[in-house]
Amino acid sequence: MLYFWIFLGILFAVLVVILIHDVTQRRHAILHNFPLIGHFRYLLEKIGPELRQYIVTDNDEERPFSRDQRTWVYASSKRENNYFAFGTDNDLELTPNYLIIKHAAFPLPNHPPETAPIPCAKIMGAWRQRSKAFRPASVVNVSAMSYGSLGSAAVKAINTGCKIAGALHNTGEGGVSDHHRLGGDLVFQIGTAYFGCQEGGRFSLTKLRELIDATPHIRAIEIKMSQGAKPGLGGLLPKEKITEEIARIRGISRDADCVSPAGHSAFHNADSLLDFIELIAEETGLPVGIKSAVGEQAFWADLAGLVERTGRAPDFITVDGGEGGTGASPLVYADHVALPFKLALPRVIGEFTRRGIHDRIVFAGSGKLGFPEQALLAFAMGCDLIAVAREAMLSIGCIQAQRCQSGICPAGVATNHPWLMAGLDPRLKSVRLANYLITLRTEILKLCHSCGVPHPSLITPDHMEILDGQLRARSLTDALGTMENNFPRPTESDIALAAALMSGHQ
Repeated sequence: MLYFWIFLGILFAVLVVILIHDVTQRRHAILHNFPLIGHFRYLLEKIGPELRQYIVTDNDEERPFSRDQRTWVYASSKRENNYFAFGTDNDLELTPNYLIIKHAAFPLPNHPPETAPIPCAKIMGAWRQRSKAFRPASVVNVSAMSYGSLGSAAVKAINTGCKIAGALHNTGEGGVSDHHRLGGDLVFQIGTAYFGCQEGGRFSLTKLRELIDATPHIRAIEIKMSQGAKPGLGGLLPKEKITEEIARIRGISRDADCVSPAGHSAFHNADSLLDFIELIAEETGLPVGIKSAVGEQAFWADLAGLVERTGRAPDFITVDGGEGGTGASPLVYADHVALPFKLALPRVIGEFTRRGIHDRIVFAGSGKLGFPEQALLAFAMGCDLIAVAREAMLSIGCIQAQRCQSGICPAGVATNHPWLMAGLDPRLKSVRLANYLITLRTEILKLCHSCGVPHPSLITPDHMEILDGQLRARSLTDALGTMENNFPRPTESDIALAAALMSGHQ
């Protein structure tokens, strides 16, 4: 009996030591937020492949991101071995809509520099001669996620990580906080509620100018028309996630959900949108663009026609796929509203390509593009930049718990709960975000070299085929059902520019 009590005493002491270690360590948010029991997650993760193989799902079944995809992001963010053994476990012959990248018989030397810098092939704001036009230093950037939707620790980690990787950090529509001012270059997003640039609930040019003057790291302004998760609805921040600081930054109450209007009050059609863009650009000197999911086609035809006839233009257009979306949204909007990215982008860029004016605008894409093959596909369809959101969340610790709407994100990412956020150390997680962005750029560059081109701007639909699951392959243009001239083709000057851009980084 004595030995039994000694054993219990030793066991209790060991558990107390582990508990203290878990609570005080800063490397793993799950262990900090859920001491002792958090170890079971890592144990189950360790034996997960065996459990799934015999009991649950395979590596490609989970959604929105499969186990393979999450494993690749986690390994990349930690600078661990992100290779997969024993060949593909995908069924290439029987899986419909399966992307194949066609490598060149004579590829380029494949040794990207350590940080794999890939500058954008276009200068943002050059065509309209904005005084603060610039060439984005990275073709891979972080998409719009507001402070409020994400906690302060996550915003700090993202901004610092973007500074390390030389990428742009989109603020989302929630305004600019001190957590955004850690050195990473910003794209300030203006949503329908005009947080950060509103007075009395209306857009204020004076407030915007004050914000720009106080935040020199803002490099561009993005007007959000809609987003992939809930197009046609305004943003929603549940009152459970509204802190005193968030209420102050947004100018809202903590007693009710923060619901943004569905549409803008500062403009009402494509013509007045262009007037709004030019007003902001003239006042600030910054490149000004728009972000939108894609529904009706008439708007895009009107916009492109006005750009062609009047010369007014957005400096960039971000096309968001209907499969995108951080945070929370009504199920029907998440599942059934807005076109997926692969159909949305060609419909938008095609309006400008057919008019011969696509070179005036920087085109960006978002919506599950944070993997090398999907990023390359976006570049093949005409993107100059891509932006990643949920993949960035994964890199700083998100475990796809899908509790974003609850305010109790177990990884401390999509929450403002002090205890849960305390497990996310911005100093460590910023490095992981930077590692992920650099690894993604590295693999994009490797794929470009394998295809025989030095820069992703030179990737075309000819480098892609789509398997249909019936032992047949189609060209990318045929598979998407789009006209050939929806896709811009690189010219000789484009080829020369891309080679010059990359020559300084080799």
